[in-house]
Amino acid sequence: MMKTKTEKDDYESCQSTINPSEWKGRTIEIDDAGTGDLVGNAFIGFRDTNTGKIIFQSVPVGLYNEDNKNEDQPKKHILKVVIKALRMLNHSEGDRILLCRGNCFDLVREYFDENKIYYEPAIVEGVLQDAVEGRFIQHLRKLGVRSHNLTMDSGIQRYFLLFNWVCRDFPNRESYVKTGFPSWKKKWRKIAMDRYHNSKRSKIQRREIIERRANEIYQNMFEKPLSLVKATSEGR
Repeated sequence: MMKTKTEKDDYESCQSTINPSEWKGRTIEIDDAGTGDLVGNAFIGFRDTNTGKIIFQSVPVGLYNEDNKNEDQPKKHILKVVIKALRMLNHSEGDRILLCRGNCFDLVREYFDENKIYYEPAIVEGVLQDAVEGRFIQHLRKLGVRSHNLTMDSGIQRYFLLFNWVCRDFPNRESYVKTGFPSWKKKWRKIAMDRYHNSKRSKIQRREIIERRANEIYQNMFEKPLSLVKATSEGR
């Protein structure tokens, strides 16, 4: 029996994918990674629990710019890749879908309801969560994020690690930012620009100090021997 919308929205009705309820047919898990992170593409992961097969689909970072985000382009793209992946997995009527509760799947839930596709809201943990978060981390590494503190744990720590990475080379890294996030335009973009310019000025100042000190040492190398010669002559 199809669950009502109220039941689907009830947090306590969600089950964990680590220990899901019994199901006679096949179960397909769906989860996301990177949709709330400041930098990079997002990824949607699909897992057939019977075979262990996992599929990844990407959501390009460009869909998260201001114009596209206002028109729900990320959610529309996610719906497309969900339909595509379910076809790849040969989804059938007897399957159960355990769908992450994230709001990035809002249009997916509407589509499932309209087409009477059975699904249950779930807290996706374990194999698929680790796999899709790992895929996102691989993507960030390819972009050039080298910090050893970058982990698969999403949240405020990873958000600011990525923010600081953007600040260090703002002109070249803003293109990797999900600029459609309201807080980016209202607050964080200016802070990132200021940090970049302040850092650049500090580097120039440090370079000037180093160069000035090097010149002083260079001059002393030539002045000191002459002083010694003069002192020796006077002693005689």
